[in-house]
Amino acid sequence: MSGAPCVSLERISKRFGKGEKAVRALDGVSVEIAPGQITGLVGPDGAGKTTFLRIVTGLLHPEEGRVTVFGLDAVREQQKLVAQLGYMPQRFGLYEDLTVAENLDLYADLQGAPKSEREARFAEFLHMAGLAPFTDRLAGNLSGGMKQKLGLVCTLVGRPRLLLLDEPTVGVDPLSRRELWAILFRLRQEKNLTIVVSTSYLEEAERCQRVILLHQGKLLSEGDPAEIATRAAGKTVFVRSNEIPARSLHSRLARLPSVLSASIEGEGVRLLVEEPPFAEELATQGLAGVEIQPVAPRFADAFLAALGGRHKREGVMQRPSAPSAAGSGRIDQDMIVVRELSRFFGRFEAVKKISFHVRAGEVFGLLGPNGAGKSTTFRMLCGLLPPSGGVARVAGVDLRTGAASARARIGYVAQKFSLYGSLTVRQNMQFFARAYGLPPQRQAERIGWAEEEFELAVHRDADAESLPLGYKQRLALACALLHEPDVLFLDEPTSGMDPFAREELWLRIGEMAQQGVTVLITTHHLSEAEFCDRLIIIAEGRILAEGTPGEIKGPFRTPEMPEPSMEEAFVRLIERSRSEG
Repeated sequence: MSGAPCVSLERISKRFGKGEKAVRALDGVSVEIAPGQITGLVGPDGAGKTTFLRIVTGLLHPEEGRVTVFGLDAVREQQKLVAQLGYMPQRFGLYEDLTVAENLDLYADLQGAPKSEREARFAEFLHMAGLAPFTDRLAGNLSGGMKQKLGLVCTLVGRPRLLLLDEPTVGVDPLSRRELWAILFRLRQEKNLTIVVSTSYLEEAERCQRVILLHQGKLLSEGDPAEIATRAAGKTVFVRSNEIPARSLHSRLARLPSVLSASIEGEGVRLLVEEPPFAEELATQGLAGVEIQPVAPRFADAFLAALGGRHKREGVMQRPSAPSAAGSGRIDQDMIVVRELSRFFGRFEAVKKISFHVRAGEVFGLLGPNGAGKSTTFRMLCGLLPPSGGVARVAGVDLRTGAASARARIGYVAQKFSLYGSLTVRQNMQFFARAYGLPPQRQAERIGWAEEEFELAVHRDADAESLPLGYKQRLALACALLHEPDVLFLDEPTSGMDPFAREELWLRIGEMAQQGVTVLITTHHLSEAEFCDRLIIIAEGRILAEGTPGEIKGPFRTPEMPEPSMEEAFVRLIERSRSEG
């Protein structure tokens, strides 16, 4: 590293709790961050990313070691650093009953921004974020992507030299993610800002000039993403079969001992393997006839390779999954029927006469940008929100007349964590098991299954609110499956999860579908849409496209881009819709 570092951590350690329950969030971490660069902070849930950022800001003090920022001690000289740092936590505190302009004024006051400079600063950053037309709109009425951009602008009004962002794109649609990253690149280029961003999107880490990889509080690796990617050379292959559907092939391959990671891409499965001579193992599994093609490694492959063996030994992926739900529908039966469904909020029409159907055992994706109407559609189909018009039937039950009986046959994981934060993990599961009417013996069986399957036993007595985000999602899914529903609604269940947790979840989803369970899911990880049998993309309450993943991507194939990604197809559909008005 040339020149003096912007941030220096020397043998930093930090524990939470005491005695046997103490958790070492950081363990002897030493690392330097160069000025004027975007540095990515990556690692699985519980790796220590948030603790790292809070120690740099001075909000937490290390038990051991020393932190310097711009040559100043982050503990003893914190007050000198406050004006030079901008920190955007995972839950940035926007005031939803204030307008965009009022939020900016409030944060400018808190950061001591001179009143004489505010108008120019606000105009500059609002224009950069595309929020200039919305200064009079209440923050609570902004889409998720717009809220994140407003949070970023509020962090910038004090003109910090160092910007620290904790998972800024969680729950944000792909188009808004691209816009947020465009802002970060401009800030680095035009303001020479030093930016540290933690992220669970490994493709985002590839955009950084340098990455820091943490695991269980230790520094596992650091360097240029492209250089790190080469460490997985020779370990990545693409497997295709003309006889076995991609999702079935994925389910069989993902559990092979030598496979560290598996993801569906187009008509096949991309694998990260421990041992490159892989064909012999496939032959022993009755897969001798599949096509195996080496592919170039990505940063994500090196990340997963660095952690994969440990996770495979410790995690749930290694053992067969217990039945998690029991679908009762015939494979040719429509378990969800939507015809001309609409929903008004006052005069605003959030869902505009959409129609689709989902068969038993099908994984059906509902995709769209923030504010498209996805969560409103979910809530109607779960019987939580009455439709304004149209027909909605779930498991053969008309939701206009039988919403209560339909709810007994469905499981629902909300977009926002909706369990009881002050109750422990086990108390939450006991509450929902009783609410679903399970007999005492069955309650004990299902709770025991959930604790093992989702690795929740170690957190059994922890308050749900204290869990890392990925574990909160695991708990929410476990509670939704306790009564073994026929239909499962998952509203962005992988938001904030690390790649291993997401892969575990999709393996479970595939297994449930094979058992006949119907799954309706939304996600902003568009690579996950490849796991769906069919999907629709909606924007502003209307359906823009419907079909298999291949059918959705088909219109965007060109000689220059013969295999467009789902994200590319999504972004182009949304941009075309907006340009057409």
